[in-house]
This record gives sequence, C-alpha cells and structure tokens, in this order.
Amino acid sequence: MHRFEELKIWQKAMDITEKCYRASENFPKEEKYGLTSQLRRSAVSIPSNISEGAGRNTNGEFKQFLGIANGSSYELLTQLYLSKRLNLINEENVRPIINEIIEVTKMNYSLQKSLTKS
Repeated sequence: MHRFEELKIWQKAMDITEKCYRASENFPKEEKYGLTSQLRRSAVSIPSNISEGAGRNTNGEFKQFLGIANGSSYELLTQLYLSKRLNLINEENVRPIINEIIEVTKMNYSLQKSLTKS
C-alpha cells in the first residue's frame, strides 16, 4: 500500500483536475450535462484511480488502476481538444493543461514500469 497523498503523480493530477474545473466554468449552460460534465469526470478519474490503486494490496492491482488513470488522461485530452475546436477554450488557456496531462502520462508509464520490477 502506498500513501497516495505523497505521490507526485497524484498531486499533479489533482492540479490538472482543479484547472479543468476552472477552465470549464464558463462553458455554455447547454453543455452542463454534456462536455462540461464529461470533461470534469475524466479529470477527476485520474487522481481517483491513482489513489484507489495505491490503496490496493498488490503492485499488480496498483498498476491496473494506473492503466485506467492513463486511459482517463487520454479521454481528457480528447475533450480538451474538442473544447478548443468548438471555441469553448482558447489555445492560451488549454495548452498548459494539455502539457501537464502529457507529463502525468509519462510519469504514469514510469511508475507502472517501476511496479513491474518490484
């Protein structure tokens, strides 16, 4: 079992989630149950799966939840790209979030590799 609060990947994923909530605050009301909701759920899924995996009994289980978190990262990237294409968010605001997601996915792959070696 790992202390998820101490994991840099979890901390960064929490930062991304917060930024996604703030970035989607001004999306149109008609997107409340559409893209806004989906984007936020994907963002929350990343740190949630990291923490759930950290609380599991084996490294194999942890690795499985990291894989789910990685899938949510790619889902979130798609939703951010779509938000940009629909002019709901501009490049200046979305690019830093995208870069952070890419960094977290790289951290995720590295963490998964380290769990395989253990």
